[in-house]
Amino acid sequence: MVSVKWRQCRKLLPPPLRGRDGEGGGDRLGMCGHPPACPSPAGGEGTLRRCPSQHEVRARVSLRWLLGLFLAFGSFLILSVVHAAEPPRRVVSFNVCADQLVVALADPGQIAALSPHATNEVLSTVVEKAHAYPRTGWTAESVVPFAPDLVLMGYSWDRSPTLQMLRALGLRLAPIGLADDFDGALAQIHEVAALLGRPERGEALAADIAAARRRLANARPSTPATALLVAQGGYTVGPTSLAAALMKEAGLTPPAGAPAGYGGFVPLEKLVTLRPDYLVMASLIETPDSQGALYLTHPALHALYPPERRIILPTRYTLCGGPSLVAGLDYMTGVVSRLATGR
Repeated sequence: MVSVKWRQCRKLLPPPLRGRDGEGGGDRLGMCGHPPACPSPAGGEGTLRRCPSQHEVRARVSLRWLLGLFLAFGSFLILSVVHAAEPPRRVVSFNVCADQLVVALADPGQIAALSPHATNEVLSTVVEKAHAYPRTGWTAESVVPFAPDLVLMGYSWDRSPTLQMLRALGLRLAPIGLADDFDGALAQIHEVAALLGRPERGEALAADIAAARRRLANARPSTPATALLVAQGGYTVGPTSLAAALMKEAGLTPPAGAPAGYGGFVPLEKLVTLRPDYLVMASLIETPDSQGALYLTHPALHALYPPERRIILPTRYTLCGGPSLVAGLDYMTGVVSRLATGR
């Protein structure tokens, strides 16, 4: 039978209480008396082996403590990575481009709220679907009651105080920048789809855009034409823009001498001199009811650009990437088809 002393030394039983001046008790750490030896259960009381010193025991305790701390910290890191990799469950969109991406890519149950712009027919192409979801106000405070675990917002033009307040509240933010070409728009679609945990929907939307591009390519005329998109006051959109990308897909390119990059203001005299084949506008403006409208309703432009030489390209098709590209491409397919027939 294994002795009590062996069990005490192996920590299977509590150590005996230490008496006065060390009598009647063993070492509180080693649980062994002197000489430092422990009985072996195989050899009985007479067989002894060296008992670990206090230094060795403390080292073992420290090692066990460090190992436990390492395992606990490792578990925390694993859980943190897993949690970060989980798709968000409550997404708030605080940006019109993010609205359209979220509606197209997220599960309906993931969408906690959209921005007020989501139902603006001038800016959004998902107005009907957006009506099914709650909408935020115009301030950061309006986002908080929705308890989001992800907020999508445009870093490039949203108000910086709003951004700073959302950061101060500890909310997880993701930027939705402006795309100015198809490659950038497609990359953004895949990034947001992955962020939402729905990469397959990003692939599906990209396939829809590719199909819309093919439809437009089949409809556009074989002979390219020149065109400029001119806003009120004479601001002309340059080639570094989604609007220019859509027009290029339709076989419409800027005339020589047009502003490069993102565009710029073009005096009326220069526009008359450039004389593109078509004048592109975001909306039909017939009444000179503002100083900006005076530019587009000038008699010289009316003479050069009758209705059949004007193209209306609404802002909702040129502001954002995502599903608005499908709608914009199909819209331009209709435009070039009408131009080909002279209607």
